[in-house]
Amino acid sequence: MASPPTTAPCAEAAQALDLFTGPQVMARLQLGRSAVYDLLRSGQLASITLGRARRIPAHALTDFIRTRLDQEAAA
Repeated sequence: MASPPTTAPCAEAAQALDLFTGPQVMARLQLGRSAVYDLLRSGQLASITLGRARRIPAHALTDFIRTRLDQEAAA
């Protein structure tokens, strides 16, 4: 009996599973702690809560950057 072919997850699906901590986002955006947590608090940067830990999905970080680039281009 032949097994069904396995499919490798695409890069976009794999990125959607990546979760970053606050300090990791701080390093990627080169922003301080207060600035990152202000973005989270204001809803400009989406996050999820797992227990007591807050995590930022990779796609949320990408969406935030794209939105800011679009705002800068429109100005």
